[in-house]
Amino acid sequence: MNPALIAEAAQRLAQGGLVAFPTETVYGLGADASNPQAVSKIYALKGRPSHHPLIVHIASQAELNYWAINVPHYAHTLMKTFWPGPLSLILPRAPRVSDWITGGQNTVGLRCPSHPHAQALLSACAKAGIYGVAAPSANRFGHISPTTAAHVTEEFGPQLLVIDAGPCTIGIESTIVDCSGMAPVLLRPGSISREQIKQAIGIPVQERHANSPRVSGSLPAHYQPHTPTRLWQAHEEISNCSSKTGLFAFQKPKGFEGFFIPAPSQPDAYAQTLYASLRNLDAAKLQYILIQAPPEDLEWEAINDRLQRACAPHNTLQQKREF
Repeated sequence: MNPALIAEAAQRLAQGGLVAFPTETVYGLGADASNPQAVSKIYALKGRPSHHPLIVHIASQAELNYWAINVPHYAHTLMKTFWPGPLSLILPRAPRVSDWITGGQNTVGLRCPSHPHAQALLSACAKAGIYGVAAPSANRFGHISPTTAAHVTEEFGPQLLVIDAGPCTIGIESTIVDCSGMAPVLLRPGSISREQIKQAIGIPVQERHANSPRVSGSLPAHYQPHTPTRLWQAHEEISNCSSKTGLFAFQKPKGFEGFFIPAPSQPDAYAQTLYASLRNLDAAKLQYILIQAPPEDLEWEAINDRLQRACAPHNTLQQKREF
């Protein structure tokens, strides 16, 4: 770790600038969450709709009361169990929290990441009077999330300060749980499963409903390559497809002559390599990208969520057979 770089990044945030930094899930694009002008730069750089709320990253529970009020007991239990870690909690917002953070809602998203570089940056910020860093994924809105510093530079160029700590260890975004009501509601699946949450608090996790808060990564189309992408079932014939077809699958089908990247068979390893693999396929100037549909077991829930959104606009190809 480079202490001078951490100090430079904290100073830039204190001056109202943007910094990209690693978390255990993906790289984030950070701004001082208490500075509306700084936060507005995130929306401008990403091309993110202004009503789409952000998650505030904090160094520890010591910053909790700055952002949230009326925190239920079960939310404190989740923090004690899973923080620091890949869990974001939606809580009733404190009056001081800007609409730029919440998208105009009465809730705020908070996360305490475990990545040592993120912790170092957030701790340096807290010492400078910055009690939270708003940070969505460091990519253009709707595109594939970055899991390396190089991915961030591909998105925004070399002018953006990036804290490079190598590849992210988890590789997909955090689990998001709505804790603003009497019972927890799963808003976005992640590496912390609904079963783990239930075991921690003894309360079943409910499904999102029409009145659930808007959160990052919940739009039908998200995490997308520029190349048309769809899910592929192993029983579908693709031996006669174009050589300009990419395939991310557990095994290379007989007769397939396109660009093949093998997919790990275990969900943790699959998640860690997913976005990097999609970026490699997207960079290959292909006509189509096919992704073998993983199992529908609960341990694959978060991955299937990301793949459904990555393929959302292009699933009609399954009927048209245009590959």
